[in-house]
Amino acid sequence: MKKGDWIKGVAVETMAAEGKCIARLDGQVVFLTGAAPGDEVTLEITKIKSSFLEARAVEITRYSPFRDQPFCEHFGGCGGCSWQHIQYAQQLAYKQQQVIDNLERIGGLTLPPVRPILPSSQTRHYRNRLDFTFTASRWLTKEEMEQTVPFAPGLGYHMPRAYDRVFDVKNCYLQPSPSNDIRLAVRQYAIDHQIPFFDLRKQVGFLRTLTIRTANTGEVMVILQVTYDHMEWTGGILAMLAEKFPAITSLNYIVNGKRNDTFADLDVVCWKGSPVITETMPSPAGGETLKFRVGPKSFYQTNSEQAYRLYHTAWEMAGFRGDEHVYDLYTGTGTIANFVASSVKSVVGLEYVEAAIADAKVNAALNGVTNASFFAGDMKDLLNESFLATHGRPDVVITDPPRAGMHEDVTRVLLEAAPERIVYVSCNPATQARDLKLLDARYQIDAVQPVDMFPHTMHVENVVRLVRR
Repeated sequence: MKKGDWIKGVAVETMAAEGKCIARLDGQVVFLTGAAPGDEVTLEITKIKSSFLEARAVEITRYSPFRDQPFCEHFGGCGGCSWQHIQYAQQLAYKQQQVIDNLERIGGLTLPPVRPILPSSQTRHYRNRLDFTFTASRWLTKEEMEQTVPFAPGLGYHMPRAYDRVFDVKNCYLQPSPSNDIRLAVRQYAIDHQIPFFDLRKQVGFLRTLTIRTANTGEVMVILQVTYDHMEWTGGILAMLAEKFPAITSLNYIVNGKRNDTFADLDVVCWKGSPVITETMPSPAGGETLKFRVGPKSFYQTNSEQAYRLYHTAWEMAGFRGDEHVYDLYTGTGTIANFVASSVKSVVGLEYVEAAIADAKVNAALNGVTNASFFAGDMKDLLNESFLATHGRPDVVITDPPRAGMHEDVTRVLLEAAPERIVYVSCNPATQARDLKLLDARYQIDAVQPVDMFPHTMHVENVVRLVRR
């Protein structure tokens, strides 16, 4: 085989990362685009590696019974919902198997029966935050290039694996109304008033990003990021939004002259309304509804409704009796710590982002939580024997690390602290498997619960309960 070869009658087996599928040729794995599991295809070899091949489907000769009709016009170009062509029930089956494969193959772990994955009740409009990028010259499709469509400004998403290429989004099914209308109104106003869109390659222009956050309380936050202070343009856009969209309760802007769009270190100016919006969540123990303030820089689980099911699973797996001292590692804005506080004696939340810890303390006060304390610092440095001696050894640990998983020093301290139970919440079962392998010396896996937070994508959350041997 060589690059460019066409091969007929290839059976597509299962899903892989980034919307790709897996097939096999003479026993060699082929990562395939443009197909669905159960298809039979003619493929073209696009890359040859020592351990695998890459290919694209040029013809589908038999369609899979698991196929679905993609509902978004941007499917195939946008990398956001790359599993739209797969029936949702089948997506869940692949995610369930992904969790099992990672824990067994990477971790070499012995598992109890894995609980059926918890599906998302909403498979469209489930996200509470979207970030859009302005571009002075939007990415054109192959068809548009052939029709000699002129380059023009755009407001949308980055192309997969191409940071400097942004395509213009016409309609996105990820976030509820009025997200689409807000984005389109800003785009049109900027074009009508000849406000320069940013050029990512040349690093010139005015409009950089537009962030829209929606809360389950109905509150809406908009954050406009620009390269320099020019209130005639910035104020014009914000005034238009305030008049046209009374649902917006928080209007903000950021001046960012850096070479990247991150704004954790920048001032956010609240132009109108409140500087925060509020999310609510039922209490797991049936008490008062919990409230969480979300600011422009705050982290909050992107699927609000499914976040409750994720946290409730962690709470249920923890098996609280009411007298436990709990550590919540990677607490973020204290969502889990505040969620479980009414069920335990005390909670200690640890997080490396100081601004998040400030939010955690505000959220504790907002919910009348008096038995939680929060500390900021690099987890591998903060969590040590001295910290345990000062703040008490935990009976239960809940850990919800970022995709990279826990630092090896953190797992070492957990082994030394020896809590009765550890509940590990993960957005990356591969790194979770690596960490669980390290903890296996002293802990046995007692329960595994996958949770789907992001329908039509490869991503899956997983909650594991560990009990001390």
